[in-house]
Amino acid sequence: MFKNTKAFSSFSVNDIQKAKEFYGDTLGVDVKDNPMGVIELHLAGKNQIILYPKPNHEPATFTVLNFKVDDIGKAVDELTAKGVKFEQYKEKDLETDEKGISKNPQGPKIAWFKDPAGNILSVLQEK
Repeated sequence: MFKNTKAFSSFSVNDIQKAKEFYGDTLGVDVKDNPMGVIELHLAGKNQIILYPKPNHEPATFTVLNFKVDDIGKAVDELTAKGVKFEQYKEKDLETDEKGISKNPQGPKIAWFKDPAGNILSVLQEK
């Protein structure tokens, strides 16, 4: 039924202006204002993500957006230089190094961080 249907994702934030600054200035994503009071993130491949304000927003407890990168170490260093703090996990199958990068041999190299609303994002390197 939806095999050839275009789709988009969305998630809430508690402060649309802070989100606009973070995604646009810190992450370098193309951010557009939408007349409905939301912002649109325009990503490679014509993918679009909608961020909408929600007064009683509760941060997602799971990763809502993954950014694929060619070099995770470089991406983490660049984001850290911009003030992004990476999450540290010490669980058995989810241990991160001092930079916040998980190098589990059964999955991609991945590092998690939060947006100003507390939603979990990641950078990941598939190779």
